[in-house]
Amino acid sequence: MGYLATAGLLDITESFTAELIAFVIMVVLLAKFAWPWFVRVTNARQEKIAAQLAAAEQAQREAEQRLQEVDRRLQEARAQAAEMLAAAGRSGEQLRAELRARAEEDAKRAVESARQDIEAERRRAIDSIRSEVADMVVAATEKVIGEALDERLHRRLIDRALAQVGQAEADGRSRG
Repeated sequence: MGYLATAGLLDITESFTAELIAFVIMVVLLAKFAWPWFVRVTNARQEKIAAQLAAAEQAQREAEQRLQEVDRRLQEARAQAAEMLAAAGRSGEQLRAELRARAEEDAKRAVESARQDIEAERRRAIDSIRSEVADMVVAATEKVIGEALDERLHRRLIDRALAQVGQAEADGRSRG
């Protein structure tokens, strides 16, 4: 220690020792209190996201069932059109074209309705996730700094985070 202490390379003072002890205590406290809370919140959020994804998958399955129902109705409509042609004796081409157009229009409406339902569910899930992430960030920030944020700063942080998430999502879509 003689040469190093005199050269100033290893100058252990009381202040350094106190700071080192305070740092170790802070790391232990964070590991004991903040980390388990953060893990619980993160796990709860993962479970919620999994439930939302399951709901979205269910909505997609329901939409596919609706599409199958539309196809079945389209085939029924075509069968009815053929029966009507034989029974009425009208011009086959005109009646078939009308029924086909009507059935296809019904099918398009049903498909569009299913797509809108899926997109609305997707948007609700994304909005929910954004809101939860913003709340978790603010809560974690408050835990780490040890005091509550004022409402104006809180709102500004959330808006900034949501804008960044929205931009990242838009960038991801433009690349995909």
